[in-house]
Amino acid sequence: MESRTEEHTFDSTLESVDAAEAIVLRAARHLGFDEDDEHKIGISVRECMVNAVVHGNRYNSRKKVHLVLALNPGVLEIRIADEGDHFDVSQLPDPLADENLLRHSGRGILLMQAFMDEFQIRPRQPKGTEVRLVKRVAKAG
Repeated sequence: MESRTEEHTFDSTLESVDAAEAIVLRAARHLGFDEDDEHKIGISVRECMVNAVVHGNRYNSRKKVHLVLALNPGVLEIRIADEGDHFDVSQLPDPLADENLLRHSGRGILLMQAFMDEFQIRPRQPKGTEVRLVKRVAKAG
């Protein structure tokens, strides 16, 4: 398989979450991920896209969410970026602390870290946040 990159731009709507997840899962199937890993990738992309739309761009119709997929043999790299204010991951409350266990938000980053092989978050210039997710196809046997 030849390496390739795809770029997609989405509006800041929850419909974009479904569209982005479908695009990434199609790429994951193409690369040969099993159903379990596809599920983990899907949840990670969904959580990341929701964060970009809701927390990053705050549903602002003038702001876009950018998805870049790098497909390499056995490796899927996903970058999702918003155009909102910078996000400081150190300011996030601990999702496992007793007072946060029943909250509806705050677990997305924990899930992405658990489900993906690599997780990085960094500010974009001049505005926004980019999340980089990497998953490798598990070797059979």
